[in-house]
Amino acid sequence: MSTAMELQSATFANKVLQADKPVLVDFWATWCGPCRMMAPVVEALSQEYAGRVDVYKVNVDDCGDLAAQYRIMSIPTLMLFKNGKAVDKVIGAQPVDVLKNMLDRAL
Repeated sequence: MSTAMELQSATFANKVLQADKPVLVDFWATWCGPCRMMAPVVEALSQEYAGRVDVYKVNVDDCGDLAAQYRIMSIPTLMLFKNGKAVDKVIGAQPVDVLKNMLDRAL
């Protein structure tokens, strides 16, 4: 079962910017090979950090406004939000340890 929920532009502010815990957002697209490679890693993190970090996915093809707002130039881009602000990000396929370190720093 997928635990990383797909977000749309209309729900982004409520789910991410107003969240009371850190939020990891995976900016991706269906045609992106590295994005598909990172999908199981993002899923595993969403399960491992359940209750402590919310994990969402934003399809840049469906939500071009969010991609432009956050200056997403390459995908996958994984951004970490805390208290309504982007506090960290990684671009491209990354080892799980890089993402865990990013999440642990935010907790």
